[in-house]
Amino acid sequence: MRSRPLTALVGILGMSAFLGAAVYAQDSKPGKLEVTMNPKQAYIFVDGKAIGPGYPLTDGPNRTIKLAAGSHTVVVANYGYKLFQEDVTIESGTKSSLNVNLEPVGSDVSGPWGRIQVEVGTLIAGDDAVLLNGKTPAYFVAHVDEVNNDIGFKQQLIVPPGVHHLTVTRRGEEIWSGDVNVVPNERIIINIQNGHEKTKSWSQGAELAALPRFTVGTVTSRIVVAPVSGNISANPAKINCGEASQLTWNSAETIDADISGMSPVPTSGEQTVSPRQTTTYDLTATGPGGTLKSSATVDVNTSVESQVNASPADVQYRRIGDKVIQQGSTTVNWSTSNANNVTLTPFGSVDASGSRSVSPTPTQSNNGPVDETITYTLAASNACGGSETKTATVHLTGSIEPIPGVVLQSIFYPTAWPDKGRPDLGLLKSERDTLSALASGFTKYLEYDPDAKLSLTAHADIRGNAKYNLALSLRRAELVKQYLVSQGIAAEKLDTSAVGDEHPLDRQAIKELETQNPNPAPQARLQQQTTTQLAYNRRVDIILLPTKAESQRFYPNSAPDSGILWQRPKPPQSEVEKNQ
Repeated sequence: MRSRPLTALVGILGMSAFLGAAVYAQDSKPGKLEVTMNPKQAYIFVDGKAIGPGYPLTDGPNRTIKLAAGSHTVVVANYGYKLFQEDVTIESGTKSSLNVNLEPVGSDVSGPWGRIQVEVGTLIAGDDAVLLNGKTPAYFVAHVDEVNNDIGFKQQLIVPPGVHHLTVTRRGEEIWSGDVNVVPNERIIINIQNGHEKTKSWSQGAELAALPRFTVGTVTSRIVVAPVSGNISANPAKINCGEASQLTWNSAETIDADISGMSPVPTSGEQTVSPRQTTTYDLTATGPGGTLKSSATVDVNTSVESQVNASPADVQYRRIGDKVIQQGSTTVNWSTSNANNVTLTPFGSVDASGSRSVSPTPTQSNNGPVDETITYTLAASNACGGSETKTATVHLTGSIEPIPGVVLQSIFYPTAWPDKGRPDLGLLKSERDTLSALASGFTKYLEYDPDAKLSLTAHADIRGNAKYNLALSLRRAELVKQYLVSQGIAAEKLDTSAVGDEHPLDRQAIKELETQNPNPAPQARLQQQTTTQLAYNRRVDIILLPTKAESQRFYPNSAPDSGILWQRPKPPQSEVEKNQ
């Protein structure tokens, strides 16, 4: 609390008495503004500076103000009435008029109350404006002459209990300013000349009923200031991250309102907020009747909840060469709540909830058994700092295998077998073993290439006429086919053809084959070139389709029954049956 020195105050008051309510400017030719108002006790502010009430001691029934030429903002205030404000233009050396009729506002005010009395030793100082809880004209409640006496003239400023900040001002100068603690049914007296305060009982306050805001008589006045009221609420009061809450606030008897982090705000209103953390919004509403504080808290749920699983959790995989034979699938399901950023490794960004069918593949590339655990990691977070990570695993088992080898070896027959009477004879044991190995390899190969086939092309040596040799070679192809079918090869996978004695191997070709043959023929056989040549041409060649890989034409020299296969004469049926 502070006061202005008495000498300075007397100087100001003396100048006011001499010059009336004039506002001085540097312009050598000011103009004048004559203000007529109702009620006449209302107070005039020009450009934010307190000038005086509408009934001056020296200027007559109206208030005449000297103003510099130019534009000015005029405010007329009286507690209990709507504030008047207007911009006026003053011309040099001329007089302008302004007629103001203030509009009453507000209902009667009820207690509890206390009272503030402002005292000053000089009568003229009664023109000083009294502002309560603010510095602008809107906080004007009275001028000193209306609240400075409790002897013969009852001049009362009645206010709600509490601490009020009182400002006494005139022509832009603060005469006195400080906090005043008002107690119910007590009168606090402030001497603005020396700053002294004293408190007296005011029992009348407990007896008064509801009072009008502004009452004046010939020498009496009573200003009753209404308390500030209001509140703030949030709906909903609990939200998830990213959701919105509606702040709604209202206040009455308020000039200025502030909400923490949002000021300034209207005295009443609503606003949508989306805080990222639990936040308390403090409403501060201020008016001449004091300051009200109200709070609303928006509780923000920052926690993230998430789930992820894979079904089935065990998946089979098999690859042969470059072809996947078996690849199981699993469905990864996930869900999150209160998250706006969701990733699912290895997929990347995903929706908050969803599912995805996947066919896992092993990381290994080499041949061998597969036994791997594949992890799917769900990471969910929100803008409020909440996060959660969950995982799901899939057990991948199986194998990576090389392309199955198909051993292609031409099949050889003894002379003249199978004959017309016994088309089922002539496929000796060594050749049956070769076909069995072929059938086993080809069966596995079909897993790699289900469209694969075997082409069987049968030959005969040059003995016999063409018709006989063609029929003989056809029986040879059919007997090989029948045997492969008996070993589990589907008939449709076998194509047969017979060429008889056409396209025979010549001696040079046979010589080269024998040179490469891992089981070379005995020297005695090599010396009988004609017999060996005939033996090489009693065969069935096999081709793997679609690769067109051809069977090797190495003669089975080391087979136990190779002598029967090699001999030039037709073996007897008994011997063929014995070795078949």
